[in-house]
Amino acid sequence: MDNDKPLQPETEDEIEIEPVQQSSDKMLYCEAEPPPTVEKVKPARENSETDLEIEDDEKFFTTGQKELYLEACKLSNTAVTKLELEDNCIMEEGVLSLVEMLQENYYLQEMNISNNHLGLEGARIISDFFERNSSSVWSLELSGNDFKEESAALLGQALSTNYRIKKLDLSHNQFSDVGGEHLGQMLAINVGLTSLDLSWNNFHTRGAVALCNGLRGNVTLAKLDLSMNGLGNEVALALGEVLRLNSCLVYLDISGNDIGNEGASKISKGLESNESLRVLKLFLNPINMDGAILLILAIKRNPKSRMEELDISNVLVSEQFMKTLDGVYAVHPQLDVVFKAVQGLSAKKTIFLLTNPMKLIQSYADQHKITVVDFFKSLNPTGTMKMSVDEFQKVMIEQNKVPLNQYQVREVIKKLDEKTGMVNFRSAQAPRRSPFSARGPGWADFLEHNEAIATSLV
Repeated sequence: MDNDKPLQPETEDEIEIEPVQQSSDKMLYCEAEPPPTVEKVKPARENSETDLEIEDDEKFFTTGQKELYLEACKLSNTAVTKLELEDNCIMEEGVLSLVEMLQENYYLQEMNISNNHLGLEGARIISDFFERNSSSVWSLELSGNDFKEESAALLGQALSTNYRIKKLDLSHNQFSDVGGEHLGQMLAINVGLTSLDLSWNNFHTRGAVALCNGLRGNVTLAKLDLSMNGLGNEVALALGEVLRLNSCLVYLDISGNDIGNEGASKISKGLESNESLRVLKLFLNPINMDGAILLILAIKRNPKSRMEELDISNVLVSEQFMKTLDGVYAVHPQLDVVFKAVQGLSAKKTIFLLTNPMKLIQSYADQHKITVVDFFKSLNPTGTMKMSVDEFQKVMIEQNKVPLNQYQVREVIKKLDEKTGMVNFRSAQAPRRSPFSARGPGWADFLEHNEAIATSLV
């Protein structure tokens, strides 16, 4: 073979569209009236590593923008690992092009095609493709695509055998009881999913119980969001059984599901023996202090509980509840219970509860002639400037240099948290803002300096 002759592309897949350096006016002219013949212009400098060449420049001049986009979707791209196509009115034709692209692209890992009104046909195309397990995509967002019961059947069948998809978002669709049955059957045998978002659908008793039945034996799902459905107290019994039998679920959000004290009682039965759950969100449910006490006592009775956050942030609790909670914290110092407020708490106790923790730490540091950063570093076994939020929360509760309650520790974490699961002690060096600033310490300092206002608030 003559090495001086460039290799010609053999297939259409090897074609690369190279931009033609022309003014915008001339470009429009060329698209409207292409010249009868176009000679291929050899680049001044060829790259020996280039695999793709233009086979026919006339195609460039005669192809419209839509066709060019579809052709580009077919080309493999080794640099893009995440594709965001939310709210683009993709429809069926666009989904077909995406699937064709994914058949050749083994580098794309995350894809968001939410809010594109894909409907049943879109669900069919996606399901057929992912049922073959031929893609490297592990995160798939399909929120708000008008998926109904038939779509749930297709997606459930595809995911029953798919082990590559780890994170799936099906929120803001129209799944109901039949959809819950299909997805529940999928969960019973799926061995890939670790995160599933089914919030803002229409699951009620029958569909939600079916989902729970599938969850009982699931061995991979760690995060489940069922918020803003219509589960009710009857489903709470099934959820309690899930918590009793499931050993891998770490995060469960059932906020806004019309679960009252009766449901809280049933869920608490599962919490008494669960050894995996760390976060339980029950916000915006009609639970009062009686239901809240059942939940925290269930955690207290479970010596192997790993609960770190219980969100009942719409519940108004009493001072007696706080005493009970202190007993729970003594057994599980890692736990953080988020509630609305303490009813009837005296002004002085309110001030103590909300005293700016950074002030207390600064006072300790001044007394021992060290910096605040040195104080935090002394709590880290590695002595470094960063620490995981979970470990930091534990050492802050257990340390006795500057005794802080759970609420004060939470404020410290907010100041140091990098939003990556890590706290950075360097953040403690930031200049202090005014206590009345919207981004400053806020109510803690405000109430500390205004006892009269604190009294009126309680």
